[in-house]
Amino acid sequence: MSLKERDKKHLWHPLKQHQLQPESVAIVKAKGCILIDEDGNEYIDAISSWYTSMFGHCNDYIIEKAYQQMQQLDQVMFSDFTHQPAVELSEELIKILPKGQNKIFFNDNGSTAVEAGIKMALQYYFNRDEKRSVFIAFEDGFHGDTFGAMSVSGLSVYNGPFEEFLIDVKRIPTPDGNNHIDILKQLQLFTSTYKIAGFIYEPLIQGAAGMKIHNAEGLNEILKFCKANHILTIADEVMTGFGKTGKHFASDYIDTKPDIICLSKALTAGLIPMAITSCTQNIYEAFLSNEMAKGFFHCHTYSGNPIACATAIAAIELLQSKNIQDNIKVIAKSHKVFSDLIKIHPKVKSTRQIGVIFTLDLNTKMERYGDLRDKLLKFFMDRGVFLRPLGNTIYIQVPYTISKSELQKIYDTIEDVLEIV
Repeated sequence: MSLKERDKKHLWHPLKQHQLQPESVAIVKAKGCILIDEDGNEYIDAISSWYTSMFGHCNDYIIEKAYQQMQQLDQVMFSDFTHQPAVELSEELIKILPKGQNKIFFNDNGSTAVEAGIKMALQYYFNRDEKRSVFIAFEDGFHGDTFGAMSVSGLSVYNGPFEEFLIDVKRIPTPDGNNHIDILKQLQLFTSTYKIAGFIYEPLIQGAAGMKIHNAEGLNEILKFCKANHILTIADEVMTGFGKTGKHFASDYIDTKPDIICLSKALTAGLIPMAITSCTQNIYEAFLSNEMAKGFFHCHTYSGNPIACATAIAAIELLQSKNIQDNIKVIAKSHKVFSDLIKIHPKVKSTRQIGVIFTLDLNTKMERYGDLRDKLLKFFMDRGVFLRPLGNTIYIQVPYTISKSELQKIYDTIEDVLEIV
């Protein structure tokens, strides 16, 4: 019996309606940008397996560093102990994080990184005897699937059954270069009406919303307003972090820096699950007290796992290497050339690009998870390219190690799919 047949007996996959989509592709091997299924078919991983494997699958350097760590220390609880990989990772990460970050808190994944950031903001004011319980977030934002992260997310396709259980969030539109004055008026109304604890945002680009890019100058004005009104700012860099936008972090494009940053995905190069919530010294000091209850009582069993830390250190080394930085520039330039070519196609509504992220919107209406979207997904897979449309949005977020021929095949496949739309 094949793997995909055995899969159906016990497994429940995420973001899937099993009655409509009964089978999953069984992947048995991955190397570089290539996924190989149980029948020997190869697929270019054009979205880096949800933006994680940015240095290619089974990267030899990452694997070697993880292997070395496995022989020294595998797992130890992080509540009462520390270790070399965690200490070194904190030192290396602080060097490249946006200015002002000074403390590192370990989590398991992107959702829990956001969850910790939300709890930090709420408890920051609680510890100061100031009750603030409302958050501000962008319309159509996505921050994860745990309850706090889900609360600040704005995509009802994920949140519908749970709306009545979520924390109070007020939403604002993303800045487009012309609307920031109206947004600031809206923020002024919110701050005069509600006790606002924090503003959480995906800096520059909203991933799950369809890779929508917003205006850096407008975002900076929003952040300045929040700072002036003592609203904590939380940058969700789970998707954008570690080079994807052309800089180490999307927040590097914005003058006003966040109080809290959420990190995961490419943090460990896709090898081992881990996440981090970083914060300023000021946030951290609000939790220092002679009262035990004012400490941050939030913990994950695998917090600060030594192997994951060693993997993250290796990923940061690769990120800063000349080879990877050069590759990021080459990919960005290639995307720009493709964008200029494809945006005049009558089936293309618009294109946008930043760093290694390229997006086009089809000139047709589609359900986020519908028949036409599934038809496109099948077309891509049949051509040996793994692209996962978000409704009528097709996006590329390739590994930094992709070859020119692999990248060209992705472009060619997108051009070909326009003929069936």
